[in-house]
Amino acid sequence: MFTALRNPRFARLYTAQAVSQIGDALTWVGLALLAYQLTGGRNAAVVLGAALTLRVLAFVIFSPLAGVIADRINRKWLLVGCDFGRMLVIGLLPFVHQVWQVYVLMFLVNALTAFFTPTNQATVPLVVGQEDSGPAFALSSATTELINIIGPGLAGIVAALLGGRNLFFVDTVSFLLSGLLILTLPTLKAVQGEVQRSTWTDIRDGTARLWRDPPIRFALLLELVAAVTGALILVNTVSRIQGDLNLSESTYGWVMAAYGLRATLASLVVGFVGKRWPRTRFILLGALVTSVAVLPGNIAPLPAILALWLLAGIGQNWVNLPTETLLAERTEEGAQGRVYGAHFAWSHLWYAFAYPLAGFLGTRLPHQDFLIGGGIAVALLLLVAGWLRPRAEDQSVPSLRETSSPA
Repeated sequence: MFTALRNPRFARLYTAQAVSQIGDALTWVGLALLAYQLTGGRNAAVVLGAALTLRVLAFVIFSPLAGVIADRINRKWLLVGCDFGRMLVIGLLPFVHQVWQVYVLMFLVNALTAFFTPTNQATVPLVVGQEDSGPAFALSSATTELINIIGPGLAGIVAALLGGRNLFFVDTVSFLLSGLLILTLPTLKAVQGEVQRSTWTDIRDGTARLWRDPPIRFALLLELVAAVTGALILVNTVSRIQGDLNLSESTYGWVMAAYGLRATLASLVVGFVGKRWPRTRFILLGALVTSVAVLPGNIAPLPAILALWLLAGIGQNWVNLPTETLLAERTEEGAQGRVYGAHFAWSHLWYAFAYPLAGFLGTRLPHQDFLIGGGIAVALLLLVAGWLRPRAEDQSVPSLRETSSPA
């Protein structure tokens, strides 16, 4: 997997992504501290929940358009513009004094992220080649999960040394460094076909490609299964650990760290196995593992929860990571931007359904939320696997050339 770093262009792109993600980890801790400060601690959770909702909303609205633009222009300038734009927006957060200002700035920064992330994803196969995109995606995913684990602790240290609001200034530096690294890359422009279409046609085409290709459609629907179990863990674990088991905040932190660490290790497994398994088999296995793992969550003691959440992290990663590679393998270069943009929107739309479901179950059925939610995930899995699992002839990699496809 680490051989991907032998490609100097990917090494710079990967480093830029890692640097900006460290800054992101600082920002979310800083945002929690800022929300507590602005509300006196009374409605901090409401502010954070609204910020997360605005995050998903921005992703769903803007990422399909971002993918189309990424197909048409030099992606280098789009990525740099997003980094520098986020640097400016985040740099304003230390000066806010009203909650509505937080909402405006978080929507703006996530709108820019909606342009950056799918463009970055579509650029990986452009830089390393479609054949080598699997190990590159695996390395990026493992790094992302590792940063998610160590980032909050690092942010706590920085906050203790510099103060909560100054976390945002550190994040601005991370975006500056990321943008400067990307500036060193050569032109990042996809080869376009001869057919020129309107922006709206290409936006529709990105979604159409997701749904008409049997393996990609199968993966996309299993990402809904993973979203249901992921939302259950992210939303309801704290109540299970601190409420039902009456354990400490640090214990909750260890449980969530285990969940993230296993996702990191699972990324390494995906990178090692490579093409030995069909992508769809990995995705199906991941959906099964993560769904079954959450079922006993309401009755399991702490050691069992640690083990189960480790398995759930594996399953989550085995669904999401091979799907990114599948998109690269089954989409020609000139259409990858709009396909990754559409996928980014749909995968986050699943969470717009999964988060409220997890919240409803945790509120109304707190002692059966993992059992019922896991049951819903298993039912969705059986439905998708039974009706839409691609046939062997559907899984051959298509001829990757630009075609004018109906939207």
